[in-house]
Amino acid sequence: QVERVITIMQNPRQYKIPDWFLNRQKDVKDGKYSQVLANGLDNKLREDLERLKKIRAHRGLRHFWGLRVRGQHTKTTGRRGRTVGVSKKK
Repeated sequence: QVERVITIMQNPRQYKIPDWFLNRQKDVKDGKYSQVLANGLDNKLREDLERLKKIRAHRGLRHFWGLRVRGQHTKTTGRRGRTVGVSKKK
């Protein structure tokens, strides 16, 4: 049972799994659809981020600066670091 699932995960195209179900759609380098597993997925994501940073794309710069990438507002939410307090007058 488990071996069959593993073989399907490694070769999804042979088992007629649709393209939209795969986690690597239209790869930038070769344009192929594939299912990337475990450490390969981490490496691919890291390569994508490095490529975005290298070409100075907006998403890459937001990743580089450590800000939100997908259009969220950042005025009040997502604050990190030390809080600046206000002292009360006596």
